[in-house]
Amino acid sequence: MVKDINAMPLITVITVVYNGIDFIEKTILSIINQTYKRIEFIIIDGGSTDGTVEVIRKYEHLITCWVSEQDKGISDAFNKGIKLASGEYVNFQGDGDGFVDEISLEKVAKQIGSRRPLLVSAKIRRIDEDGNTLYTSKQPKKFSKTSLLFKMSLPHQGLFVHRDFFKQYGLFDLNNTYCMDYEHLLRAYKAFPDVLLVSDVIANWRADGLGNGRTKEILAEYHKIKLANKVACLPALVFIKYLNLAKYCIKVSLYGNK
Repeated sequence: MVKDINAMPLITVITVVYNGIDFIEKTILSIINQTYKRIEFIIIDGGSTDGTVEVIRKYEHLITCWVSEQDKGISDAFNKGIKLASGEYVNFQGDGDGFVDEISLEKVAKQIGSRRPLLVSAKIRRIDEDGNTLYTSKQPKKFSKTSLLFKMSLPHQGLFVHRDFFKQYGLFDLNNTYCMDYEHLLRAYKAFPDVLLVSDVIANWRADGLGNGRTKEILAEYHKIKLANKVACLPALVFIKYLNLAKYCIKVSLYGNK
């Protein structure tokens, strides 16, 4: 356990869900059972009609705040959560994602200590609908922002964003369907902050979300986002666009569209 709990950061965990009856309870339990107690838990439900709201009500005494209403998509739901958050750090756990064990947040908080970096990134585990591990994210010794030119190299399930980052770069753009978290980071690309890397695997990322099976659409949104934020010269971005497409086509030819 963390000894001086009052010196540790308050962490806001936001879960966005819409008709997630199959997995929402497991996600909720992974958050409310954390041993780390400096935690604020917010659920933004998009007006579910499948019983999700009833599950949320079952645990509402352990949830800091929750709302259920129609929204304009994931970015809008994320923004609603951020506006309600009072934590020093914000983390997003989607319906069906969640922490891998009860000490996940404790591991992250211990690494943060008194340093308070703008971005903290831990490793995540990609899982299928049955909870089987597909792969575990790799992590370099030191984060390089150039990795962001090719992909979202800081998956949000393992990412803890300081509230000052939101103050400086604003909220999520409602015009992005799949990669709102990626675009948000790229706003800071030219003066990208240091990233504190946590080597522990702390969260799951379930492989049947909105972007599942939509790699081409995601790559197109990647390219649009990079152009808008002018993260590199046009020839370089075009080269990366077609390189990523070529890698995708090779993967599909070898393994199918998984």
